[in-house]
Amino acid sequence: MATRIIPADWIKNWEKSGKHEFVQLCKNLAYKTNHDSTIKDIQAALYELCWHVIQGNFKLDLSASVLCDMMDLRDDMPSILADVFSILDIETSSLEEKNKRDHYTQLVGACLFFVPDAILKERLDPETLESLGLIKQAHQFNQKIVKIKTKLFYKQQKFNLLREENEGYAKLITELGQDLSGNITSHIVLESIKSLIGCFNLDPNRVLDIILEVYECRSDQDEFFLPLIKSYMCEPLTLCHILGFKFKFNQEPNEETPTSLYHIAAALLHHNLIELEDIYVHLMPLDASIVEEHKREITEAKQIARKLTMVVVPSEKTEDKEREKEEEKNDKAPDNQKLGLLEALLRIGDWHHAQSIMDQMPSFYATSHKAIALALCQLLHLTVEPLYRRAGVPKGAKGCLLRPLKNKRAPRPAESFEDLRRDVFSMLCYLGPHLSHDPILFAKIVRLGKGFMKEYQSEGRNDHIKDKMDTLLSCFLSIADQVLLPSLSLMECNACMSEELWGLFKLFPYQHRYRLYGQWKNETYTSHPLLVKVKAQTVDRAKYIMKRLTKENVKPSGRQIGKLSHSNPTILFDYILSQIQWYDNLIGPVVDSLKYLTSLNYDVMAYCIIEALANPEKEKMKHDDTTISSWLQSLASLCGAVFRKYPIELAGLLQYVTNTLKAGKSFDLLILKEVVQKMAGIEITDEMTSEQMEAMTGGEQLKAEGGYFGQIRNTKKSSQRLKDALLDHDLALPLCLLMAQQRNGVVFLEGGEKHLKLVGKLYDQCHDTLVQFGGFLASNLSTEDYIKRVPSIDILCNQFHTPHDAAFFLSRPMYGHQILSKYDELKKAEKSNRQQQKVHKYVAACELVMSPVHEAVVSLHPPRVWDDLRPQFYATFWSLTMYDLAVPHNAYDREVKKLQLQVQVIEENPDVPMNKKKKEKERCTALQEKLQEEEKKQLEHVQRVLHRLKLEKDNWLLAKSTKNETITKFLQLCLFPRCIFSAIDAVYCARFVELVHQQKTPNFCTLLCYDRVFSDIIYTVASCTENESRRYGRFLCCMLETVTRWHSDRAVYEKECGNYPGFLTIFRATGFDGGNKADQLDYENFRHVVHKWHYKLTKASVHCLETGEYTHIRNILIVLTKILPCYPKVLNLGQALECRVHKICLEEKEKRPDLYALAMGYSGQLKGRKAHMVPENEFHHKEQPVRSATPVSQQNGPGTTAKPATNASKTEEGVSEDADRAKDKSQGAAKPANKANSTAAKVTTSNGNGAPNSTKSIKERDDKEKSGKEKKEKKEKTPGSTLETKGESRREKQRDERGAGGKEERAPREGKEKTPKADRDKQKAEEKSNKEDNKAKTGNGEPKEPSRERDTGAKESKSKEKGGDRSAMSGSLKSPVPRLESAESERDHKRRKLETHSSPSHSSSVKDNSNEPKDSASKHHINYNSVARSKSRERETDKKESENTRGRSKEKKTDDKDRKDRKRDHMTTDREMSLESKRRKDENGTNSSNKHSKSASPCSGSPVSADKEKTKRSKSSSKEKGESAKPERNSSGGKKESRHDKEKSDKKEKRDSSGGKDEKKHHKSSDKHR
Repeated sequence: MATRIIPADWIKNWEKSGKHEFVQLCKNLAYKTNHDSTIKDIQAALYELCWHVIQGNFKLDLSASVLCDMMDLRDDMPSILADVFSILDIETSSLEEKNKRDHYTQLVGACLFFVPDAILKERLDPETLESLGLIKQAHQFNQKIVKIKTKLFYKQQKFNLLREENEGYAKLITELGQDLSGNITSHIVLESIKSLIGCFNLDPNRVLDIILEVYECRSDQDEFFLPLIKSYMCEPLTLCHILGFKFKFNQEPNEETPTSLYHIAAALLHHNLIELEDIYVHLMPLDASIVEEHKREITEAKQIARKLTMVVVPSEKTEDKEREKEEEKNDKAPDNQKLGLLEALLRIGDWHHAQSIMDQMPSFYATSHKAIALALCQLLHLTVEPLYRRAGVPKGAKGCLLRPLKNKRAPRPAESFEDLRRDVFSMLCYLGPHLSHDPILFAKIVRLGKGFMKEYQSEGRNDHIKDKMDTLLSCFLSIADQVLLPSLSLMECNACMSEELWGLFKLFPYQHRYRLYGQWKNETYTSHPLLVKVKAQTVDRAKYIMKRLTKENVKPSGRQIGKLSHSNPTILFDYILSQIQWYDNLIGPVVDSLKYLTSLNYDVMAYCIIEALANPEKEKMKHDDTTISSWLQSLASLCGAVFRKYPIELAGLLQYVTNTLKAGKSFDLLILKEVVQKMAGIEITDEMTSEQMEAMTGGEQLKAEGGYFGQIRNTKKSSQRLKDALLDHDLALPLCLLMAQQRNGVVFLEGGEKHLKLVGKLYDQCHDTLVQFGGFLASNLSTEDYIKRVPSIDILCNQFHTPHDAAFFLSRPMYGHQILSKYDELKKAEKSNRQQQKVHKYVAACELVMSPVHEAVVSLHPPRVWDDLRPQFYATFWSLTMYDLAVPHNAYDREVKKLQLQVQVIEENPDVPMNKKKKEKERCTALQEKLQEEEKKQLEHVQRVLHRLKLEKDNWLLAKSTKNETITKFLQLCLFPRCIFSAIDAVYCARFVELVHQQKTPNFCTLLCYDRVFSDIIYTVASCTENESRRYGRFLCCMLETVTRWHSDRAVYEKECGNYPGFLTIFRATGFDGGNKADQLDYENFRHVVHKWHYKLTKASVHCLETGEYTHIRNILIVLTKILPCYPKVLNLGQALECRVHKICLEEKEKRPDLYALAMGYSGQLKGRKAHMVPENEFHHKEQPVRSATPVSQQNGPGTTAKPATNASKTEEGVSEDADRAKDKSQGAAKPANKANSTAAKVTTSNGNGAPNSTKSIKERDDKEKSGKEKKEKKEKTPGSTLETKGESRREKQRDERGAGGKEERAPREGKEKTPKADRDKQKAEEKSNKEDNKAKTGNGEPKEPSRERDTGAKESKSKEKGGDRSAMSGSLKSPVPRLESAESERDHKRRKLETHSSPSHSSSVKDNSNEPKDSASKHHINYNSVARSKSRERETDKKESENTRGRSKEKKTDDKDRKDRKRDHMTTDREMSLESKRRKDENGTNSSNKHSKSASPCSGSPVSADKEKTKRSKSSSKEKGESAKPERNSSGGKKESRHDKEKSDKKEKRDSSGGKDEKKHHKSSDKHR
């Protein structure tokens, strides 16, 4: 401090400059305007100067002189210096250095001549004064001070009580008690009182006490007594002491403080005659005891709650004790004077002092006393009255008028909502849950809130007003949280208040409401002892009700639940939901019992459900991690039922599901699935019956009536509510997109650590919910809403990354809406009733709508995709539905009949009242009319769509690469993604393929498409989820139904496939010109192909069953169950499956019960189908020994896993090679082919089965065959399925014997594919003679085409099976990478290559029998038929029937002649073949040889193979003329087998009883005729 005011230099240089500087400083300080700071600064300067003297740094005389000079600066300078001396006195007295004390004493003594003694005596210590000589003795001085203080402050003026006269007090009471209604004023009375005091020597304090007593008795005369007291005595403390004495007197145990005393104190406080702090200390009890009491109340409430929640029932004694304690507490309730004063303050409207008292107490302690709560409520009534009259009174309500307080100092009444912030909101917050004492005020506050929300929601506010309104909104929300909801909890079942509160709450967004409910449920009940008790009582009562709730007593229990829910819905619903999570059988009774709830309670119910769903402590998976927890399933079911039945807002629940999807969690989609199913009546299940599936292809009315298991009626209102919730909160499209994206998220993001089974279930749930939800949007949203919300397909896929199947699923209804609206526009623009013009307009509308789609889909796939598929075809496939393709007339008829039956039942029921009968009949009749109208509408629509497709089909497929590639892209991008999307899509895919075939679409090979679908289903099945495998199975079943229909009846096949481009077996580069009969697949060979497909299905099924993988086994069992109506049809295939499934049953019984259940179910159904299965030779026409022995793989059976390597490579061959071969077969001679097959069969039988290698054994089998001829002919048209004709043991043997030989002989066979040049010369030389024979044959009426087909078939089967090239026409899904060369050109080269063989070598067929086990059935027996052959087959059938009447003896006689005729036919067809090959060679050009060399195997051009080919042809031509001889056993396939082939063909003619026999017998009869 010294350095700041007096620098050390001043002291050192005092004489020179220091004194002058100090004096100048003091003058400057003395002249400052600020008085307080001036004194402090002067004191500081003087203090420092004196302190230098005490320290000995400055001389005493110099300091005394300068201090003396200072006295002239100010008048109060001596007093200031005395203050400095006083401080220094205290400081030096405590110092140990005596010299400093001496310096101080000397300084003060030097200043005595200019500082008055009186001032120093007043300020300094008595000891210091004694040392200075100002007083004699310090002790005496202290005694004198005490006496003076006692006299001044403690000695009371004594009145002579004996001089007081009672008359004066009597007159005083009379003066105060007189009638005050006249002109008597407090001033007049005060003058009288003064006179009485003076006259009768009255004590003024006793007079004041009497005035207060009279005021207490006349407490209504505030206007008189308050001015009187104020004028009589202005000392507040005296008044407080007298009042405190009065309060103290009433604190005795049996005394009660009168309310009038509280009123006086409150009035005096209100008019500031006393201070609250002064009177508060006189009141009892102490604040500490109040806090203790509050804590004790909370503890007791918690104990009561704990006892109520305990399971043990307390004894009667304990209950009695508790009652006694409660009664004692009630008796000993203390008189709380602070609360009494508080009540009085509230009654007179002194909110300021009342608020101060409440602040001293715990929260809500004061208002927990009913009197105080009511007093505060009354004050609130008066405060809000004007605003309530303006903005809160409902229309038509009057309400009672309130008299305002006369007190002008009371809170000002609120005139606007802004005024509420001044006092009303704070009053309500102090009131808290105890607003429950005044329901009328509760309703007023709620109505004010409603009035405010109407103003808040009105538009046209500037920013300043908006900020104010936002602040008010937050205030109202706080009041709702802290006051309204807790008060509702303490009201006893006041349903009206609940509904009134909902009127306010429904104006808040659900986010605010749910926040309030969350606070109410989780925090409010812990804030007050009363609420703690109420919560425990509610839970106890809820337990009581729920224990007794059943289906039978829903109504009374529902009333009890409703009564309990009016006040405490959160607690009740929390308990109910916890019970439902444990016991799902409570869902039905609980839902029915909720009909007595209020609207607020329904909203709270929604919040409680969401909170229960989002509970982080609950696991959503069971402990095995493979299934969703049952509590979640129960809550989902409850959601669906509750939200459908009651008008609950859905926005919160939908947003919750959306948020969980955003977070990458898909468990809660179960909720959305249930809600949509119950509210919209849209059910998602893959277990549909055929009738339901048929109904689902119709219109919306038919779907609702016949498409679902549960007939959910009256969904109009609930579905409208769901739609409104989705549209109002813009959740429709986000939910769709999130579900579409989450499908893959389930697998790649969510499913990392989850069990595969659970991942599959979650994927299915996500997908099913998407399908269900999309269906709901499509059927419920208007055209405008849908188009406005769903973006175009390219944006969906590229921007939102929606999978293509889901994107088209969402866009499909939009296209339909747009086309129909555009069609209606065109119709209105040009009115015309002609059907043709309407169709043209529809096509024009389709073009307008779909053209942008065609352009948009181009970006979805790489450009090379569109080389084969046109965008138009792609968009057409994805945009159509089953509704567009066919009308389910049967389903419409069925539902109409049901309704008619209902009407009949209603009419026959006498118990139904007439009015109800009438209503039901009207309903049923209206439904019938709707269904019939819908059927008519759909029929017109389908006709328009089919016409449109007919116009479009020519531009669908370009096939710039190969037909195989086209089919691959079609399967990959269209068929497979959509067939597993939904059950109805699975049916659609199968029907679309059939439709494309029926439309004769160019470049679409139906045969190849079916072959690719059926050939190898292993990978497809293995990659499916459980529900997808059901849909895939349904798709295969529909495909098989079509195939089976064609297979079962020749007439149907000829009608639907005979002349269709889809069944072409030769694909010409120049295009299809209407159908060459030779290029078509004939009926019998189609049956062979179907057998091959059945066989491949069996092989794939067995493979999946043998893997041991859970998904493989489960999925194949599901698929097999689905295709059971159409597969297996062949007995031994069924037996193979049955054996393997039985093994699964044994293996999985203990390990995987779900697989065991599936296997057992399928096994039982399979046994039930056994009666419908047929042997293989009835399924497709073949001789049993030949057909059964030929294919090694069939002998081995599909049930085996150890296949030869050659087999594995050959199974990849598709039907396209078979088709090429069969086409050439159809142009060749049939008899050599049959001979080759017969020979092959005999050799293979003898080699593989160990049968006697003799003609005799074959003849015996022939006899057996002929004995059953009639039976087989009858069964010829029975729908078949693929069959293995021999047992498992024989398959094992042949596989073992033939497996090695196949590999060794493959190379020499491949070498024979190229025909040597010398042979070509021979063929040219024979062509002329062939032509002459052909003419002769035609003239004799012999059918030329079948013989050519068989002959060429034999040649092609030989050369094709030897060929090393396995083309890209592979029929399995497990196909290798497609080759780059076009399929058509390769087939042409193969055909040309084969056609150069003038005389086919029959030995090759035997080689192929051993070398190609898997596809042998198709390769040897698939002869594709032409139209001409089908006609000849009919003629042959007639001949066969006539010949059957003849005896077997005639057949034996004609055998030799038949053989000779066939030899001649064979030679003729050989010549024809050579001519045909030359013709084709000329047509196709010379490039074939180059490409052929690429496709042939490396050893195909070896001279050795060419020589062998020459020798074999010469042998075959010479041995044809010879008689039949016994075939030699040749394990390597045989090189000299032409004779065997001839013998086989002869024996085969005897044994043929169906199919091929018809042809042969017709040949025999024609030969005989010749």
